[in-house]
Amino acid sequence: MRLTMSFLTICFLFISLLCSCGRNSREKIHVFEMKEITLEASEQYDNPYTEVECWIDLRGPEIRKKIYGFWNGGNEFVVRIAATTPGIWSWRSASNQSDEGLNGHTGSFTAVKWSQDELRANPNRRGFIRPTENGHALQYADGTPFFMLGDTWWAASTWRYPLKKIEPEEDYVPQEGISFEQALHFRKQQNYNTIAMIAAFPNWKVDDFPPQYMNEDSVGVRQAWEKNGMNTAKDMHDEAGNMPFEPWAESEVIANFDRVNPDYFKSLDKKIQYLHNQGFVTFLETVRRDHGPSWKKYFEWPESYARYVQYIIARYGAYNIIFSGIHLDWINKHFSLSADEFNEALTFHYKKYGGLPYAQPHSILIDGSTYEQFGHHNAAPWLTMHAVGNVPRNHGFYPMIEELFELTPPYPAANLEAYYPGWDNEFHNTVAGERPEPDSQRDHYFARAQMYGSVLSGGLAGHLYGTGAYDGNTTGEPKEAGDRPYIWEALKYPSGAQMEYLGDFILSEGETYQKCTPQRELLVPHKAEDAPENGLDGWSFLLLSQKKDVGFLYFENNSQIPRITDLMPNETYQLHWFDPVSGEWLETFKTSADENGTVRLNEFPGGKKRSSRDWCLKIRQL
Repeated sequence: MRLTMSFLTICFLFISLLCSCGRNSREKIHVFEMKEITLEASEQYDNPYTEVECWIDLRGPEIRKKIYGFWNGGNEFVVRIAATTPGIWSWRSASNQSDEGLNGHTGSFTAVKWSQDELRANPNRRGFIRPTENGHALQYADGTPFFMLGDTWWAASTWRYPLKKIEPEEDYVPQEGISFEQALHFRKQQNYNTIAMIAAFPNWKVDDFPPQYMNEDSVGVRQAWEKNGMNTAKDMHDEAGNMPFEPWAESEVIANFDRVNPDYFKSLDKKIQYLHNQGFVTFLETVRRDHGPSWKKYFEWPESYARYVQYIIARYGAYNIIFSGIHLDWINKHFSLSADEFNEALTFHYKKYGGLPYAQPHSILIDGSTYEQFGHHNAAPWLTMHAVGNVPRNHGFYPMIEELFELTPPYPAANLEAYYPGWDNEFHNTVAGERPEPDSQRDHYFARAQMYGSVLSGGLAGHLYGTGAYDGNTTGEPKEAGDRPYIWEALKYPSGAQMEYLGDFILSEGETYQKCTPQRELLVPHKAEDAPENGLDGWSFLLLSQKKDVGFLYFENNSQIPRITDLMPNETYQLHWFDPVSGEWLETFKTSADENGTVRLNEFPGGKKRSSRDWCLKIRQL
């Protein structure tokens, strides 16, 4: 009996040791940390990009997801995943092929939390961006507010924003030859948290007007385009000369949209990873709208386009991104497909593959309003964040944003392409017949007015600043009239630095802004009598909390001092002026609402009843 017990004890200890070794040998990663699973196909395929779909069944604590992979060149397929909760996770691979290299492989790992110091070092460790509970704003998975302060570097995926693997100096000032890392460091010092880029420019091989659009109808359009210095079809390869798709044998200028080049995207991987490591969210778009006509004319639509959308999502969907299925900044029959045609393709993709793998927002940089172009909810089931952009770049944006705010169910919204300071271009930068001198005070005021006017009209997801050097002229190529500024010039513009102050103002009461409603009609008057409808002067804006205890106000240049109505009757409020030019909080004073809930403002800082510049004001009930 003693021997039997000893034998059982030894067996128990041996089994315990094996289990312990299994636990100790299991890979550990942090939650929200991207993990790669690499699969090697055992079969050969003529075109792995179009023939093979692979995925894993990912299981975690009370979670099960199907995560798609992507072809990475040769026989290699990669699935990128992230654990969203601590605990033990497991996976099993599968594909649409009878391929032993892709099917039936398994694995497991343990996800652990980040420390508080690690969370402070990189906000992306707080989890994927998602809508707030009320649907109007954005937050990290742990509930920390995410107010987008973004910059437009549309060509950042290409050689024009080169990675140089050199750590930027702490006090770096932008200059000719600037690298991707240096530019990002400069914006990080200004508290930006988002960079917007287009993943690929497949057809842009020569610095000339894209010839595939030329026909008798578009000759006049071409002449107008060239007159305004808008030949933008520049060479857009990566640092190694790779283009995103293989050349198409039937055309010298049109890419073969059915044959992707993984080497190009391996270059982009490094930039997306660098952004992530620096705490930035990437606003990532698929392609620019001018690739649409040739895509639909020569390739299978919508399947071919949906396949590419899925490739980008599979490749970058384990990062903290805000996704845009198309850069639809100008809807014109000569240069773009219609919104309906892109909606068809994106809906096809959604029905086949689902949304973003970790429910990240899907918006569209748009011409006008996404609601106007695509509709809402079931009309565009893939769309989860609304936007305005491109035109009209004046007061006309604000009723559009207010309309987005009132939609049911509510979606976050933002102005994703506002005014571009520094761009001497009649087509893009004329406001109420006025085109300011580039890099002038008036030029930067227009950019600043678009920041505050957009957010206080209900664009609570944040704002994208318009760095007009988005084509990435980092090499000092000669400029002509109408060209955008050099990137190292544009980064130093005052209005770019003033984006930080927008964040300081809106976040000064924590997450309170997320529960505020645009109510400029409570300001009397909210428009100066002589304020132009299509300008950026004379309007006033108010974001007011539901309890009427906190309000954020912005006054454009040439605004009339208003009274604030419909506050809490007979309650005392603290009023605190804020300077959007310097980022400084000014004098604080107290006042009381009358029996009707009205607070009367006497004058702007400096003693004027009519503003000669823009101002911000915060009111808070005491």
